[in-house]
Amino acid sequence: HVLGALYAAAAAGLPTLADSGYDGAGIGIHKPIKQPDGNQILSPDNRTYNRLLRALRCLGERGFALLKGRWRILQHITLSPSAIGDIARAALVLTHFEHDYLPAIG
Repeated sequence: HVLGALYAAAAAGLPTLADSGYDGAGIGIHKPIKQPDGNQILSPDNRTYNRLLRALRCLGERGFALLKGRWRILQHITLSPSAIGDIARAALVLTHFEHDYLPAIG
């Protein structure tokens, strides 16, 4: 279900980050490089790439965990992703307000 959205985002030029479970997902979808078989180790470039990818993905995953933990409705909702957008945006604004993430105005 998710691959269609990933492909659409990648085709639009958006950086699309995925975890290692999306092995073979295709061009434009950035996923970690797996450790080679045997006693081989990844090159420093590949290890750096994996580290940067993890650092970027953890921000989104932390934000999603914060939203789901704070707003119980997001844990049990069964709406389609397009219908939940307004609810998720409202929860995000309220969470930003609650944690003082909003910039000061004036």
